[in-house]
Amino acid sequence: MKHIAVIAGYEYRFIEMFSSVEDSSQFVLCANPDGKKFICPVDFWLSHTEAAASEPVAPINTGSTAQEKITFFLSLFRGRENLYAKRYYNLKTGKSGYVPACQNEWKPELCNKRAQKCPECPNRAFMPLTAKIIWAHMMGQDEFCRDVVGIYPMLEDDRTWLLAVDFDEESWREDTSAFRETCLAFNITPAVERSRSGNGAHIWFFFSEPVSAADARRLGSGLLTQAMARRHELQFKSYDRLFPSQDTVPKGGFGNLIALPFQGQARQKGNTLFVDEQFMPYEDQWSFLCPA
Repeated sequence: MKHIAVIAGYEYRFIEMFSSVEDSSQFVLCANPDGKKFICPVDFWLSHTEAAASEPVAPINTGSTAQEKITFFLSLFRGRENLYAKRYYNLKTGKSGYVPACQNEWKPELCNKRAQKCPECPNRAFMPLTAKIIWAHMMGQDEFCRDVVGIYPMLEDDRTWLLAVDFDEESWREDTSAFRETCLAFNITPAVERSRSGNGAHIWFFFSEPVSAADARRLGSGLLTQAMARRHELQFKSYDRLFPSQDTVPKGGFGNLIALPFQGQARQKGNTLFVDEQFMPYEDQWSFLCPA
């Protein structure tokens, strides 16, 4: 079943298919960019997925509406359905990290993170990534960055919509430049994002349809190997990992998460933005991601 349909000019995401209790009719449960759920007949859904596949994406730029930008953002940075990660910050200890967003988090008698991991919790009620959540992520109004959002790139069927390569440490600029040059030599245009800390980069690749995580990772590993072969003096010490970080969904987990770009507080410092060969942010971030 295709996962995206365009209905009345908006993209809707597939959640699940079910049958009527009265007859053999089948229906699709889907959600709009705000997370509001709708039900429609399977034939109706399929007719609109065909329209989504054939209809070119309208160019998005700085002048586009917030709704247009967020809808496009959600269509590009896609991970596991109905699940995303949110950043936490402990005011007492200063500890921070990411956890799956759950409606039952810390509710008495429902949530006990100290005894049970989130993926194994029988009371888990994970929430989908909505336009409202993305808007908060982009605004960055929480002083402790608890509105930062991450996605789990690997889908339940071991496929992925994207690949990201993570560079860190002091040589990240040189290694990122060498990797970018290798991509361009193979006619692949990478999207280089300066990380939230400002001391690293995420290099993104987006697929027109989901591919196996193993194939995506082979692409990333192959490009890394070619880059090192072209630049013998570089050892890529700054290379951290690929996202997805596994070929298959690990038992009892969701795979590694990756934080999304355009985070509000980081953007003010020139971070979580896409940069050119001189590591300068593109003037129109949206036009870079969605060229005409």
